[in-house]
Amino acid sequence: MALLERLIGFEQRYIELEQLLSDPSVVSERELFTKYAREHSDLGKIVTVYRGYRQVLSELDESRELLSDSDHEIKELARKEIETLTIQKEEMESELKKLLIPKDPNDEKNVLLEIRAGTGGEEAALFAGDLFRMYSRYAEARRWKIEIMSVHWTDSGGFKEVIAMATGNAAYSHLKYESGTHRVQRVPSTETQGRIHTSAVTVAVLPEAEEVEVEVDPGDLKVDVFRSSGPGGQSVNTTDSAVRLTHVPTGLVVICQDEKSQHKNKAKALKVLRARLYDIQMNEQNEKIAQDRKSQVGSGDRSERIRTYNFPQGRITDHRIGLTLYKLDQVLAGDLDEIINELAAYYQGQAIEHAEADLPESASVDHS
Repeated sequence: MALLERLIGFEQRYIELEQLLSDPSVVSERELFTKYAREHSDLGKIVTVYRGYRQVLSELDESRELLSDSDHEIKELARKEIETLTIQKEEMESELKKLLIPKDPNDEKNVLLEIRAGTGGEEAALFAGDLFRMYSRYAEARRWKIEIMSVHWTDSGGFKEVIAMATGNAAYSHLKYESGTHRVQRVPSTETQGRIHTSAVTVAVLPEAEEVEVEVDPGDLKVDVFRSSGPGGQSVNTTDSAVRLTHVPTGLVVICQDEKSQHKNKAKALKVLRARLYDIQMNEQNEKIAQDRKSQVGSGDRSERIRTYNFPQGRITDHRIGLTLYKLDQVLAGDLDEIINELAAYYQGQAIEHAEADLPESASVDHS
C-alpha cells in the first residue's frame, strides 16, 4: 500500500475513534475505552503531522500555479514561497517516516537477561561476572530492579551462567541490542608470561512473556526436584527445593535453585520458560518477514560477535556500528548510555532507509 494511502487510512481510523470515544456504550466499558483512547493518542501524532503536510502540499500546488502569472512580482513571491514550502515538505516527510516505523511491541516490557560463559574457561566465567555487574549498575542507575532467577557458579567465583530479570520502565527497548557474543581481551590473573588472552561470553536479552502471550500446558511439563548446590557443587540446602522444568514438546530445560522455597523456584523457572518460548515464537515470525524488514530491528543473532572489550588499551568497540570508545572502566561501571543511544540511532536510521517509497512531489490526494 502506498504511503499516502496508509496515512489516509490512519486519519479515517482516527476520526472513527473520536466517534467511538464519545459513544456512551464505549465510555461505560472501562477497558475498551482505555484501549481506544490509547490508540487515538498514538494515531493523533501521525494525523497531526499528516494534516499539516497535506496543507503544505495544497499550498505548493497553489504557488506553482502562480508561476505562470504575468506579474513579475507575483512570480517572484511564488518562487520564494515554493522554496520555503519545499523545506517544510521535506521536514514533514522525514517526520512522517519516523512516525510510521513500526513500534516494537516488546519495547515497554521487562527483560530476561541471560549471560553465559563461552570460549575461554575460567576467564570467560569471570568476564560473565563483569558483564552481569555492568548491566546491574546500568539498571540501578535507571532505578530498575534486578532479580536473579538462576545462577551457576564456577570455583573462581565467576558465572558459567546467570539469568536475571530486569524490571523497569521500557527495559527491553534499552537492552534489546545487547544480544550477541561479547569478546574480552586481557591478561588473566593466572597468566605468568603477561600474554593477552581472548575469551567470549554470550548475552541473550528476551522480553518477559505474560501468561496470556504464552500458554504453557502443565501436561507438557516434566518437573524434577533436587537439593540446591552452590560454588564447587556443595549442598546449600537440606531440602529438595531446586526445580528443573523440562518442556517436553521443545526440549527446553530450565533449572532454578536460588530460593529456599520449591514453590518460588518453580515460579521463577516458569517465567524463564515462558520468555524462551516467546522468543522462539518471535524468531519464527521474523523468519516469515522479508529480509529488509528484519534489518530494521537488527538480526538478533546471538552467535554474532557484537563487541570487544580490550583491557590493555582501555578500549571498547561495537562492531555493528564501528563505534570505538576509550572509556572501558566507565562502561563496565554501568555507563552504557552512549553505546545504547548510538545503537538505537543506527537502527532507527536503518528503519527509515527501508521505509516505503518517497512521498510524491506534488499533491495526489484530495486536500480538502
